Amino acid sequence: MAATMMRSAKLSAASRASARPSRPTRATAVVVKAQQNFAQKAVAAVLASTLLAGSASALTYDELQGLTYLQVKGSGIANTCPVLESGSSDLKDLVPGDYQIQKFCLEPTSFTVKEEGQFKGAEEEFVKTKLMTRLTYTLDEISGSFKVGNDGSVAFKEKDGIDYAAVTVQLPGGERVAFLFTIKQLEATGTLDSFSGDFTVPSYRGSSFLDPKGRGGSTGYDNAVALPARADSEELMKENVKQTKALKGSAVFSVAKIDAITGEIAGVFESIQPSDTDLGAKAPKDVKITGLWYGQLIK
Repeated sequence: MAATMMRSAKLSAASRASARPSRPTRATAVVVKAQQNFAQKAVAAVLASTLLAGSASALTYDELQGLTYLQVKGSGIANTCPVLESGSSDLKDLVPGDYQIQKFCLEPTSFTVKEEGQFKGAEEEFVKTKLMTRLTYTLDEISGSFKVGNDGSVAFKEKDGIDYAAVTVQLPGGERVAFLFTIKQLEATGTLDSFSGDFTVPSYRGSSFLDPKGRGGSTGYDNAVALPARADSEELMKENVKQTKALKGSAVFSVAKIDAITGEIAGVFESIQPSDTDLGAKAPKDVKITGLWYGQLIK
């Protein structure tokens, strides 16, 4: 009798367990919740790819504006530029005139550093690097003037915006290279197919920064040696005398797509700029950044 009652109790417990819905995994739960909350299917796909692949897919400007803070937080979407799905690849659709470019955004997709060749006598080449910075290196909300001539010429001048970001990459040998990704004071000319120009690269650190020995450009110690007379020696001059002068970089832009109705424009870019000099203590390395860009033209 007791054995029969125990058997029936086990069967009823097993039936309740089978009837109870299985608890989804963490990734599945987030995706299901995203699909319920987001009105756009593209956003749910972005969050799913973020969880499983670790990167965010590109969205259009309108799709990005439809997201809330909680939907963007921790997803990596904030580090991406909008994409242009509509429009035309015929650059002649852009009416000549004087425009103001807004929402100008640069999203790097590759960082390479110029290094000596692996073999003796080999020329210097750009080598691939490993990104050590979090997803905070995209430049955004940049504004400026954008003039298009009747002959297809272009004159772009950067004025303001979030136009710099500190980035650190690691070379295959383990050396880390820090630089300030920027297009400050860019003045580029050319055609829609290719317009280029130079820009200013500010010092990675300011004059008030103190090194481990308390030396700085505008504050701190003048030198940090036991014999002050040796402070002016050539081998210590670079370490003692801090320099924060700005350097120069160059960039090339190409327009890939235009939407004449909305004024949106997008393309690709490549820039080469110097890395951090440790306040003048070491020679800078050439850093090549390639990626995508997006902007909105307003007359």
